[in-house]
Amino acid sequence: MNLPIESRNGGRILVDALRIHGVERAFCVPGESYLAVLDALYDAREQIDLVVCRQEGGAAYMAEAYGKLTGKPGICFVTRGPGATNASVGVHTAFQDSTPMILFIGQVARDQRDREAFQEIDFRAMYAPLAKWVVEIDDARRIPELVSQAFHRAMNGRPGPVVVALPEDMLTEVVEVADAGPARAIEPQASATDIQALGQLLQQAERPLMIVGGGGWNAGAVADIRRFAERHDLPVAASFRCQDLFDNTHPNYAGDLGFAAGPKLVQAVKDADLLLVVGARLGEVSTNGYTSVEIPVPRQNLVHVHAGIEELGRVYQPALGINSGMTAFAKLAAELPATDSARRADWTRTLNRNYRDNLVATPSPGPVQMAEIIGWLRDHLPTDAILTNGAGNYAVWVQRFYQFRQFRTQLGPTNGSMGYGVPAAVAAKITCPERMVVSFSGDGCFLMNGQEIATAAHYGANVIFIVVNNGMYGTIRMHQERNYPGRVSGTDLHNPDFAALAQAYGLHGETVESTDAFAAAFERSAKAGRPALIEVRIDPEAITPRQSLSQIRSEAQGKR
Repeated sequence: MNLPIESRNGGRILVDALRIHGVERAFCVPGESYLAVLDALYDAREQIDLVVCRQEGGAAYMAEAYGKLTGKPGICFVTRGPGATNASVGVHTAFQDSTPMILFIGQVARDQRDREAFQEIDFRAMYAPLAKWVVEIDDARRIPELVSQAFHRAMNGRPGPVVVALPEDMLTEVVEVADAGPARAIEPQASATDIQALGQLLQQAERPLMIVGGGGWNAGAVADIRRFAERHDLPVAASFRCQDLFDNTHPNYAGDLGFAAGPKLVQAVKDADLLLVVGARLGEVSTNGYTSVEIPVPRQNLVHVHAGIEELGRVYQPALGINSGMTAFAKLAAELPATDSARRADWTRTLNRNYRDNLVATPSPGPVQMAEIIGWLRDHLPTDAILTNGAGNYAVWVQRFYQFRQFRTQLGPTNGSMGYGVPAAVAAKITCPERMVVSFSGDGCFLMNGQEIATAAHYGANVIFIVVNNGMYGTIRMHQERNYPGRVSGTDLHNPDFAALAQAYGLHGETVESTDAFAAAFERSAKAGRPALIEVRIDPEAITPRQSLSQIRSEAQGKR
């Protein structure tokens, strides 16, 4: 039922719509193109917390992290042109990570379009491959309708980002229009026939492997999928950067299929006679470059469960495709009668033992052992601590040696986007102030959005930022040495004193140059009563947990 009609400008209609749809927080970099919205947010400041960021990329990352953490669409406001292009990195992250998000962009006035007006961009064309839907609102009377559609599209099916452009003069236009009601999540559900067929395939399987990932999960779904795995004694692997969907200390956990995947787990995917993929898309990283699962018809029996029907059969033809949301499927799966799991008991225990063996590290070059540092954090952080990271080889240590035990304790971009860890951590701490939040960045990764530590200081978001400094773009250097050994070009970095930089922003700063110094530095940072940054200086030779830089170069030269 429509709500009462009143006369308002477009900016106020939009903010009223946000309140109706349950928005409690938005992230922004201000711009003159949407001043009417900022003015309306002033009157709604008790209902909607506006977090002002330092760069649109950081704001968009924060909105994406909020959406990932809460399951509700993350809201971001940026201005046209440069603001919109900066924010595109967060939209791409939300798209590949299946995260609900809505980006609102100020736009040139309607009578100035198609003249290449100041900062004008055709956002429908620009964002078409990056978002689920792009719309420009030409009439203030349509704001309730189109914003409602934006929320429904962001949340339903495969979750993802929606982009809404807001012409400046439309936002100041005064009209009479009724508000729409709140958006509602609509979740597809597996049929009884689907579940029965799944049970038959499980009954026949001797080497099954369940892979969990993607978006649309909540704590209840995670608990149900655990009960399902226990009832059928299934080994469970997590797709890339989705490790918090299954307790990593559980005896059925087999590891993650990311860049830190153990070789035996990669082989297990190939050896499995049944792959039950729940929520994940089976992308490039999780399939080891599309080599673990044959295209288009896998050798393994493939059961693919996904909320987006367009994903079923997109790359792989499943033996059984199930169009279902995660909560609906997990609930039904948890109730599936137990199958004969005795034949697969050894398989499940072997995969778990392989995972635990992969937690044992060999020494790395230099006085800092990142595996030991992550091991210390694994043993000392609260189980509900939130860890964030961007992209880079430093993240391999986190994903291999940390054990995620609770849902939504991991925020990392599956699209491999650098600069994510700092803003994601700020958003997480503002959203969950009672929880410890630890951010990981490489030196290159940090300086892409490191200025958002100013946002942390501004809002009292007491994150502990860890910067792993090896003086280079490490991942690119690793690939460079593998393909062009000894020919270093474009990957060296000259860095500031990160601890001193943090102190200039008002943070507590520490520098760690040996493994033994880390624990005390971390404990001081945790007690500082303000955001803190720990720079961990590692030997450039310590490029991966398995091989040094020199070993990679020598191996590549030997193949020539």
